[in-house]
Amino acid sequence: MSHSVPSPRIVDQAVRGRNIERLRERGVVLPRFSELANPETIPRAIREDLKSVDRDAADPLNLFRVHWFNKASRAGDPIASVPEHLVLPPELTGVDAKIVVLFGNRFPMIRAHKVLAAYACLVPRIVSGAFDIERQRAVWPSTGNYCRGGVAVSRIVGCRGVAVLPAGMSAERFRWLEKWVSDPADIIRTPGTESNVREIYDACRELARHSGNVILNQFSELANYLVHYRCTGAAIGRVFDSMLDSTVASEPLQLRAFVSATGSAGTIAAGDFLKARYGSVTVAVESLECPTMLYNGFGEHRIQGIGDKHIPFIHNVMNTDVVAAVSDRSTDALNLLFNTAEGHRYLAERRGVREDVLAQLDSLGISSICNILAAIKTAKYYRLGSSDVVATIATDGAEMYASEKAMILRERFGGRFDSVDAGAVYGQHLLGSATDHLLELSFRDRERIFNLGYFTWVEQQGYGIDEFSARAKQSFWTGLQDLIPAWDAMIDEVNAEASVTTV
Repeated sequence: MSHSVPSPRIVDQAVRGRNIERLRERGVVLPRFSELANPETIPRAIREDLKSVDRDAADPLNLFRVHWFNKASRAGDPIASVPEHLVLPPELTGVDAKIVVLFGNRFPMIRAHKVLAAYACLVPRIVSGAFDIERQRAVWPSTGNYCRGGVAVSRIVGCRGVAVLPAGMSAERFRWLEKWVSDPADIIRTPGTESNVREIYDACRELARHSGNVILNQFSELANYLVHYRCTGAAIGRVFDSMLDSTVASEPLQLRAFVSATGSAGTIAAGDFLKARYGSVTVAVESLECPTMLYNGFGEHRIQGIGDKHIPFIHNVMNTDVVAAVSDRSTDALNLLFNTAEGHRYLAERRGVREDVLAQLDSLGISSICNILAAIKTAKYYRLGSSDVVATIATDGAEMYASEKAMILRERFGGRFDSVDAGAVYGQHLLGSATDHLLELSFRDRERIFNLGYFTWVEQQGYGIDEFSARAKQSFWTGLQDLIPAWDAMIDEVNAEASVTTV
């Protein structure tokens, strides 16, 4: 079994036994992956108990909220039948295609979808005995949200969680971490900003020298790929199916594309699921200021959550169809348009954007805006119409970027954003979004991007060439799917032995 894949078998019976005891003491029941993919299967008693649990608290029951089906409202059943989402209107996007965005800020504790990946990477190790809750620290290398998700899950199960992230990330991320870690030393700031992933790896290499530290590297953990394939893919599919059921049109809707910034390349795994089920293309997105996939380029950028200058191990490059780049100048400017009173006034009065749409724009963080801009580019490139759907996700909401908004307002707009600025931003960055810096990938293009990963994973991280090369075949990725039911069976066994009462 690859060292990037948690074992589907018991690794250490003694450690597993200690983990079960710790979960029993803390009253933790672990949800199955199948329950996170289809939360309607979560036991009714747990769903009832969730009604009285603060979704931002380190409560064990909040593990049953680590999915896409949470409601924004705190009233009634906490689980929606269809994930909450926004279909962006042409008045905002400038295209006829239906761009649908799922909201990541409905996730618990960190209000971002990365807590799903963190749960997926740690729990198989807990139930197999490959990670010792009592004696080891879980180290979470990240450019922002994944380490917060890891710290949250760690705190619930009772282990120490260590966040490793660039010092230049938003102040909001660090304030959250300072409240959640058990020791301030468990926040490790590495040099640089979003693009400085190598520096994160270097810090983790030093930490890994101590057997008490277990590195849960989202960029290489195939559980990250699997949970998004199974859970995020299914959630987007549920939204699209609901659109099919509710739309009366002269021609049926088609899911034409799934768009996702690569980041750790976990979320983009949903594209594999959607391609298999609906025949959609998969669009990988990166920053124009650091165009690694497009141009073998490098640089610095401000779109937090899409770290680059390398190709993640878990990116199924050979099944990716398009690469598109978005400038951080666009995402920064649109963060102001979407989250200021003057921006809303302009969109409503001059562009006719409905109030219910404006009210949900604060659910779009900077990397979410990046995904939307790439979705617009995709719609324009393929000349999509009103019966075509482009799906993407909002990884987190605007609340994680208040300090970034204030900085851009000061540095680029002199501290004041008025109606003229709003019109200029709309015209340049929404209506003016074009199909430049977009490449439809040939087989050779995919090979080029795939081969870039060699320098990170074989030369720098010491992976074997056979392990690296195996990922070029689709049979490698489809062969991973059997791990999900195996992990679910192990979760059931641990829950039964822990005998935690949930009612």
